[in-house]
Amino acid sequence: MKEENEQTVADSDQSRNQIGSDEKGAAVKFPPPLIFVILIFMGGGIDYLWPLGIGVPASFQPIGIAITVFGVAVAILVNSVFKRVGTAIEPWKPTTQIITTGLYRWSRNPIYTGFCLFNIGIGIATNSLWIVFTAIPGALLVYHIAIKKEESYLEEKFGEKYLAYKSRVRRWL
Repeated sequence: MKEENEQTVADSDQSRNQIGSDEKGAAVKFPPPLIFVILIFMGGGIDYLWPLGIGVPASFQPIGIAITVFGVAVAILVNSVFKRVGTAIEPWKPTTQIITTGLYRWSRNPIYTGFCLFNIGIGIATNSLWIVFTAIPGALLVYHIAIKKEESYLEEKFGEKYLAYKSRVRRWL
């Protein structure tokens, strides 16, 4: 009985130490949504200087708006899930648990997928191939700026639990 109590105290101390060293979460320094917003403005600027339409009729504009709204809805839904389970959505704050339900059953990064859809939708709605193309550098940049750090952090913090989830669920879709 005494050994069990000592182990519980040791586990508790280890948890406190881990939490104490976990103040910065994945230590992502640049907010991932800004990557996509900046790229939209860059794509719009390039489109202004060198217009490149998608080549679809104006009647496709509502489809672009619907894709944009869907991307925003994904972000709002994911944010509400993070709030409901009590963990931070910001990658510079500590994660208290792994979310594996809802959209996270199909994608390890549904919010970043939603951001890509946002850019694609804006591009379709404005008939700008340049803005549609911003989803590609957006995905690459968010991978290098955030996802790599987040995955490393989650592997270190949650170990086998995260690795098992990672082996079951794709990064994007």
